[in-house]
Amino acid sequence: MFQTAIFDQETVMQAVNNVNWLQPTWDLFIILFFVVASLIYGISLGRDRIIVILVSIYMSLAIVNQIPFLSDFNAGISVNDTFALRVSVFLGIFILLFFFLSHSALMKAFGHNGNQGKLWQVMIFSFLHVGLLISVTLSFFPADLANVLSPMTQGLFMSDIAQAVWVTLPVIAMAVFGAGEEK
Repeated sequence: MFQTAIFDQETVMQAVNNVNWLQPTWDLFIILFFVVASLIYGISLGRDRIIVILVSIYMSLAIVNQIPFLSDFNAGISVNDTFALRVSVFLGIFILLFFFLSHSALMKAFGHNGNQGKLWQVMIFSFLHVGLLISVTLSFFPADLANVLSPMTQGLFMSDIAQAVWVTLPVIAMAVFGAGEEK
């Protein structure tokens, strides 16, 4: 069975015991965002909108990774500005694509007129959507500054295996669960 240090019970317990609520860390914000967004945000959107968001995330990631001026522009700015620029461009493209795709035939192709879907499907898509979004955003984080995050957060969202899993699982879920049933 595949086990890594990030899933070790002792490591998880140590991470939970080290939480300082008076001085929260980025890890705490990321984990809280992951949990809250997966539960509340996903239920409020419904399965069909989450599927459109997932497609928008994939398209935005492909565009941001292929924009030539971002890599050329990186040479003249600091590491923190590079991160902010890439995240800003990604979020801008993501919002535009989501707006256009949610008002296009794609929404009807992937979903059925805003169908909420079964609760368990919504929760799975929501979990995968938020995990993918966190993983993509953290992938823009400069490697030398990644030490700010705990090894557990890095392992869950930033490692090569984690990024491959977060990119692959939503596609598998869309293929397995399909677009849903007609109302």
